[in-house]
Amino acid sequence: MDLSFTPEEIAFRDEVRTFFKEHLPTDIREKLVAGLHPGKEDMIRWTRILNKKGWAVPHWPVEYGGTGWSPVQQYIFLEEQMLAPAPQTLAFGVSMVGPVIYTFGSEEQKKKYLPAIANLDTWWSQGFSEPGAGSDLAGLRTTAKREGDFYIVNGQKTWTTLGQHGDMIFMLVRTDPNAKKQEGISFLLIDMKTPGITVKPIITIEGGHEVNEVFFDDVKVPVENLVGKENKGWDYAKFLLGNERVGIARVGASKERIRRIKQLAKAELDGDTPLIENQRFREKLASIEVELKALEMTQLRVVAAERTREKGKPDPASSILKIKGSEIQQQITELALEVAGPYIAPFRKETHDGWNEPPAGPDWASPLAPAYFNYRKVSIYGGSNEIQKNIIAKAILGL
Repeated sequence: MDLSFTPEEIAFRDEVRTFFKEHLPTDIREKLVAGLHPGKEDMIRWTRILNKKGWAVPHWPVEYGGTGWSPVQQYIFLEEQMLAPAPQTLAFGVSMVGPVIYTFGSEEQKKKYLPAIANLDTWWSQGFSEPGAGSDLAGLRTTAKREGDFYIVNGQKTWTTLGQHGDMIFMLVRTDPNAKKQEGISFLLIDMKTPGITVKPIITIEGGHEVNEVFFDDVKVPVENLVGKENKGWDYAKFLLGNERVGIARVGASKERIRRIKQLAKAELDGDTPLIENQRFREKLASIEVELKALEMTQLRVVAAERTREKGKPDPASSILKIKGSEIQQQITELALEVAGPYIAPFRKETHDGWNEPPAGPDWASPLAPAYFNYRKVSIYGGSNEIQKNIIAKAILGL
């Protein structure tokens, strides 16, 4: 299999790289280089720059605002976006609910929601996980009972990422309590300003407010907000989760963080010499780079296979990318801690309300401990790595 890029693909890469260099706002880029999360306004500003260019939803069908790019071009675009580094578009709208709406939704839903997703006029949240229904998502208990032209929704969702910003939330709800677990679930679109919805923050281990609990008490949802058919939501959820794992290896992001670590290790001293010259540090760095190169080759093979793969059917090899990609991301955060050394102890909270102790070192060190703790999540979200191993065993190894 030839994994090298064609001259046309190289020219496309150069075009994308030049666009990011010329149009990515400097303040947003500097924030990401420093290891900080882009804020809501950063995300909106960058998404609208991309949308003006026609690149906000590159993998969507052309009739809904997509680019018509090949899988290789989409891979190159995502890679260059991470390397810039630039914020990725809001996945909950662009990569999750958007494809569900244009594949299974009504024409009215497509006209109403798709343009707003592409321009980030509407901030979408995901309502899947519940207490007791995470990896076993089909065990969800949030109910939606039909009463005339409305569904009445009651229940709770948790780990709702960035739900504090949400305008809309796409939900899995149980509409037939008597059916088998997977067969009684429907897919609803809910306005988060509807009476009866309460969002409560969950403060994570590094002090950040990234995830939330969302409670639904007799929330009235119009029947026209049902996507597809009633009790077919599990099929739409499987389709969505296949899209969610696209790009989950985050090879470009790992490359950029390694570049940053090298830059810092050249400036930090280990005794009288730069840390980058320490043999043990170099061995650890080289080991991660070798694994990352192997992951990149695997991802390119998956991308190349997309040309002949049945459209809309997820590749079980994405589970390999998810496992190894998350492990490498975690290893990189550990290596970054080595560069910072004792400077990581007084870290700045992700809420940016000050330091938990007076700063003892350079500004670049303050986000590294929060990032290390926060990245414990990457082996869990998008389907835990244990679940991914089961998929590999069944779908690839045939065990």
